[in-house]
Amino acid sequence: MIDQPTRDGGVRRYGSEDVRRLRFIRQAQAAGFTLDQIKELLDLDAGQDRARARALASDRIAALDAKIADLKKARDSLQRLARECGKGETGPCPILTSFGV
Repeated sequence: MIDQPTRDGGVRRYGSEDVRRLRFIRQAQAAGFTLDQIKELLDLDAGQDRARARALASDRIAALDAKIADLKKARDSLQRLARECGKGETGPCPILTSFGV
């Protein structure tokens, strides 16, 4: 996604446009975009295709919402198991039995 410059005394020197693209790539990765999606976004940047960029972002938001919902379910389940574990002092711990221990 970034052209590799030649070495200057053993050190690669990147220009300001390369640095901008690298920042974009890192921020897009932090938002959860795949490298293929990031490449497409970079290509869209050159072509000014806002509709496709918006569609990619909407898809990513939907995926994040689904993951958040799954994480909330897991948290709620673990909270319930922890409460149940704290109620009893005998017998197997519900946390351990739910995980098949």
